[in-house]
Amino acid sequence: MALKVGDEAAAVKLSPEPKQWINLGDEIGKNKIVLLFFPLAFSGVCTKELCTMRDNWSKWSGLNAKVYGVSVDSPFVNKKFAEENKLPFALLSDFNREAAKAYGVLMEDLIGLKNVAMRSAFVIDRNGKVAYSWVAENPGVEPNYDEVQKAVQNAA
Repeated sequence: MALKVGDEAAAVKLSPEPKQWINLGDEIGKNKIVLLFFPLAFSGVCTKELCTMRDNWSKWSGLNAKVYGVSVDSPFVNKKFAEENKLPFALLSDFNREAAKAYGVLMEDLIGLKNVAMRSAFVIDRNGKVAYSWVAENPGVEPNYDEVQKAVQNAA
């Protein structure tokens, strides 16, 4: 079951680049955090979602929050995907599926592909609590970006 509003955010280590790690536990308490889990880099809906974020970055950059895309793709794939799409925020590799498990969004099967992240969005406040939680039942549905932004604005 996915983390709900009010739950403690999971402090996991994720890789933005090969041989580098970000510990979300170091970010929790300092910044508001937006985690956008997406199933697979270079797939149609995932590309659309992350490029929508890029194209509206001026709205996001003023919210004083760290925004991260998270997928089970390798850091090599995520790096290439971010470069090709000129994404202004980090993509983090959850190759070992620890974050997807901790946030309760690991999908057993997506069209025959095992253990990918469900499309989902989480806002974590500065107190380390989940301030917003959304999980798509259908991986073809994108998050409501306005809702996520409002949650960031209203988060402690």
